[in-house]
Amino acid sequence: MAHPSQMGFQDATSPIMEELLYFHDHALMTVFLISTLVLHFISTMMTTKLTNINSMDAQEIEMVWTIMPAIILIVVALPSLRILYLMDEITNPHLTIKAIGHQWYWSYEITNYENLMYDSYMVPTQHLSPGQFRLLEVDNRMIVPMESPIRMLISAEDVLHSWAIPSLGIKTDAIPGRLNQTTLTSSRPGIFYGQCSEICGANHSFMPIVMEATP
Repeated sequence: MAHPSQMGFQDATSPIMEELLYFHDHALMTVFLISTLVLHFISTMMTTKLTNINSMDAQEIEMVWTIMPAIILIVVALPSLRILYLMDEITNPHLTIKAIGHQWYWSYEITNYENLMYDSYMVPTQHLSPGQFRLLEVDNRMIVPMESPIRMLISAEDVLHSWAIPSLGIKTDAIPGRLNQTTLTSSRPGIFYGQCSEICGANHSFMPIVMEATP
């Protein structure tokens, strides 16, 4: 989970989050290279008075600064499209869990088993045990097997919510009257925390999400 003064992302827990981290580094390096090149041109123009007349009206230069941005956009867009397709891909899920957002708690239904439903409320601060995290602990965690594809069906009962766990790279809107689908696979055991990521009322900050991945 996140820690104080953390500057980067949380450690990846799923293959999708690993791909997102790689893409972030790839895009950030592209931005740094472009920024360095632009700053070099600006500093050169500001510090020299020499002007090459041939470069003021050169067809070759115009072609270069037209083609280069197109190439850069392709280099950034192709990995992004690949990740979008990977996030939508669902192949033979071992388990299907339906998460329903309420004001202000989550309820879960495991559709593979009949009558397996439970609510997940935040644990009040005065009831926390030593070592538990304030505003992040719940009374009933969502327990899933690790290294198994899980299909999540996400909806809401009243207003807009959003089911999000950063270390899994998942953020899916919960919309009343509509089912949104996503998939998750935990690559290691542990307890992973998330929160509702759509402002949903006065107690929006008090509906955490806790997923426990077991071997």
